[in-house]
Amino acid sequence: MSPAEVQLRPAVRDDAAALADVHLRSRRAAPMPPSVHADHEALPWLAGRVGADEIWVAEVEDRVVAYLRMTPTWLDDLYVAPEHAGQGIGSMLLDLAKAQRPDGFSLWVFESNTPARAFYAAHGLTEREHTDGSDNEEKAPDLRMSWP
Repeated sequence: MSPAEVQLRPAVRDDAAALADVHLRSRRAAPMPPSVHADHEALPWLAGRVGADEIWVAEVEDRVVAYLRMTPTWLDDLYVAPEHAGQGIGSMLLDLAKAQRPDGFSLWVFESNTPARAFYAAHGLTEREHTDGSDNEEKAPDLRMSWP
């Protein structure tokens, strides 16, 4: 997908339902453990994050198809709707994160999510720490990756 076809912009509260939809569908399509939270919890949780965290959306034809959520030192979410995966939208959002956080950031990714791990490694992030998952909600092995 060409950059001209994708609009990146800061999220607004009215985006919450679209964020929740992308979040839920992307998690279901990824090789990662299921969420410990019920689907209906995603909307109020993400609505509460808009304005608290830095969230950017990627739109195609005025429809939110991906989002990025960051804190000052962490990339907490980068989700792309399954039908838009592999089209460069995730790369655009990751490049945005690098531009917004030139001093670097870290993220957690599940060990089982090998496509995400490969994506981040291909974009210059390095594995820094592996855990047994005892500190995450899903209790699944994960690892911390960092850029630069």
